[in-house]
Amino acid sequence: MYGGIHWTLLYWSIAIAFLVNAELPTTIAKETLPEYKYPTSSKSCKEAGKLPKNNGIPWRGNSGLDDGYETIDVKGGLVGGYYDAGDNIKFHFPMSFAMSMVSWSLIEYNHKYKAIGEYNHMRELIKWGTDYLLRTFNSSATKIYQIHAQVGGSVNGISEPHDHYCWQRPEDMDYKRPVQTINAGPDLAGEMAAALAAASIVFRDNAAYSKKLIKGAQTVFAFARDTGRRRRYSRGNPSIEPYYNSTGYYDEYMWAAAWLYYATGNVSYIRLATNPGLPRNSKAFSGIHDLSVPNWDNKLPAAMLLLTRIRIFMSPGYPYEGMLQMYHNTTCITMCSYLRGFHIFKWTRGGMIQLNHGGPQNLQYVANAAFLASLFVDYMNATGVPGLICGPNFFTLNVLQNFATSQMNYILGKNPMKMSYVVGFGKKFPRHVHHRGASIPQDNKKYSCTGGWKWRDSHNPNPNNITGAMVAGPDQFDQFRDVRSNYNYTEPTLAGNAGLVAALVSLTSSGGHGIDKNTMFSAVPPFYPQNSPSPRPWKP
Repeated sequence: MYGGIHWTLLYWSIAIAFLVNAELPTTIAKETLPEYKYPTSSKSCKEAGKLPKNNGIPWRGNSGLDDGYETIDVKGGLVGGYYDAGDNIKFHFPMSFAMSMVSWSLIEYNHKYKAIGEYNHMRELIKWGTDYLLRTFNSSATKIYQIHAQVGGSVNGISEPHDHYCWQRPEDMDYKRPVQTINAGPDLAGEMAAALAAASIVFRDNAAYSKKLIKGAQTVFAFARDTGRRRRYSRGNPSIEPYYNSTGYYDEYMWAAAWLYYATGNVSYIRLATNPGLPRNSKAFSGIHDLSVPNWDNKLPAAMLLLTRIRIFMSPGYPYEGMLQMYHNTTCITMCSYLRGFHIFKWTRGGMIQLNHGGPQNLQYVANAAFLASLFVDYMNATGVPGLICGPNFFTLNVLQNFATSQMNYILGKNPMKMSYVVGFGKKFPRHVHHRGASIPQDNKKYSCTGGWKWRDSHNPNPNNITGAMVAGPDQFDQFRDVRSNYNYTEPTLAGNAGLVAALVSLTSSGGHGIDKNTMFSAVPPFYPQNSPSPRPWKP
């Protein structure tokens, strides 16, 4: 992530359950990864609030039950949701992105999730997140004037009890957890709209809940589009800006508009998504390499791939074809940039693409890019397109598929350290994960804010494994330090683990190959292109 600063997390136990049950693609070198048995009924390690009876993780309990108790515009306060990483903060920006990504993967690959017995589990995880997001603003209203952007936090350099200074299990928090409330923030609001809209497709079989999600998405997106509220949500906020700073919001406009179109079929959203102002202001066609790296702050490559889906499967024609063609072309360029031979990004000697300029916490970017590449391959396969042209060269889809599988291989153990960076997978994985709940034993003792430091600084392995969590990962030299205090190596993140789950499920052969082409279009009416000299609809 940006800035090399301290992050926190929720963990997806679904990642572990997936690894256990799924048959890895034949292109993944399974022989390099020792067998490991995982609990398939476990829930996420970083759920906040009152946990369900089927939580399944003995070292987790109810927490944060007083979160947001002072808010007057949301019923029941801000209880629930997910903590972000090794800390106990609820950052709503990456939380929303995580919900968008896992919903996307569930829509495209629901047959694979069903084949490994994790479909309903995944829906539970998404609903836990979207139920909470609906509490962060007045989702029953048509027009809103504020959003609660974060629960808990800290200000750098202040040595007083807060979420970064203290090392306590979330169940034992006894310090103030302030709520950050914003009255402007198109980036956060746009991402929340995308998450709710995507989830509404996941829950299309639950008409009442799906309708509730769509209404919430439309309400919060109207807030995002309010011309008087177009200021970055993190700007000038010392509790947010150093941690999850947003660099812009036009990519969120494109991303959210695409999801709202899929969720509602309302043409106003596809008109907005293809409005030339969005790619111009987001620099989508600028050729800036960093903008081809998908992450919680940059939705451009994901949004353009999502919009390319409309072009290749629905051929909408005029007036959308021109802009969709440009999104499609840019998506192809993005995919080419991931190929090692073009030297767009540096690679480690051990085979990991460096999407973060050699900076720390690289695996989250790797996982997201692997997911987009794998999904793009499935889109092309579904239309009978055998490959892509990169400059003067033609590459078969296998080349791009091999990129995705090689990066997953790297994460799962095929690397110079011969270490799996997913906790619980294989015999060698991180044992000193930067995570409060996992590092403090469940010994019926409540450790104070500073009393927990002894567990933070201990050289002993964590008493609790966060099974399924992908850590930040190795450095640019393929080296990894399994040290709890060094979060640049050992801290997992919510958004990064969402990308991991999406990439893994896209690559498994369980349930058959390919995507669910039609579910995404359930609410989208047929196109009736207008007569125009503009480009004709795309044909494979």
